[in-house]
Amino acid sequence: MPCKEGSFPMATKSDKEIVVAVDGSDASNEAVRWAANAALKREQPLKLVSAYTMPQFMYADGMVPPQELYDELESEAGDKIENARKIVSDFSADIEVSYLVKEGAPIDTLLDLSETAEMIVMGSRGLGGLSGLVMGSVSSAVVSHADCPVVVVRKDNDVTVDNKYGPVVVGVDGSEISRQALKIAFREAEARGALLRAVHSWTDTQIHTSYVGLVDAQNQMDRMIVERQDMMEDELKELVKEYPSVQVEEIVERERPVQSLTEAAKDAQLLIVGSHGRGGFKGMLLGSTSRTLLQYAPCPMMVVRPKDNKRK
Repeated sequence: MPCKEGSFPMATKSDKEIVVAVDGSDASNEAVRWAANAALKREQPLKLVSAYTMPQFMYADGMVPPQELYDELESEAGDKIENARKIVSDFSADIEVSYLVKEGAPIDTLLDLSETAEMIVMGSRGLGGLSGLVMGSVSSAVVSHADCPVVVVRKDNDVTVDNKYGPVVVGVDGSEISRQALKIAFREAEARGALLRAVHSWTDTQIHTSYVGLVDAQNQMDRMIVERQDMMEDELKELVKEYPSVQVEEIVERERPVQSLTEAAKDAQLLIVGSHGRGGFKGMLLGSTSRTLLQYAPCPMMVVRPKDNKRK
């Protein structure tokens, strides 16, 4: 299987790569810029990846595609990589960059790389290559099955003066995957010199507010808020000690998680959530909150999957 690799060496703090999918679309270019910024702030190497496959109709009736067509597809992928490399070099000359151009399914290529990558960064509306639609076949499969965190950058997630130095926002619900996301969020906030905004929200259909039970309902709500605030403090306390330079803002409110996180992330440079929360069904690859936020989050979004959940 044809495969081309190359690198432009430079000293970095870590050997783990930030992998970014390249397909030449505007969304992919935004993802490259975001990944370049992450690599610079984290002092980690960046890998640009493009994959190509032969159109299925070329195999009809036993037809063997001519080598010239393979060469053309490989050349087009190489041109996309070169354009992405220029985007990175224009952003900063201090980033170690390598590249991979490979014949094969984009999903398989990215999932294989996820086994050793720091994170995978993808655009959300591509041209049918590596980026794909947010919940299209490629990005959905990568977000759902990758062995590392996946960042989805939508075409409209432009870096602006308002969000360039904005907070890192993370959803907290007390689950194990939420703890993994929270630790990553502290690392990201430290690397970016950013405020960390920790958000816990919930809806509770058990509390009824009829006229007769209004006082009892309010008392229940007051107790629940205290319990949720205590949970948030418990989740944060060790990480606050581990990352003393990170300033933390806490939001605990009775609200739908999607609404609460979307509002909290309006001025954010990154939103981080677990792949599924405490209320998710066992075995679910993506929970309803993370799935919805992938389409509507106002900033780039990182989805963190359980570390012990090997690819299925």
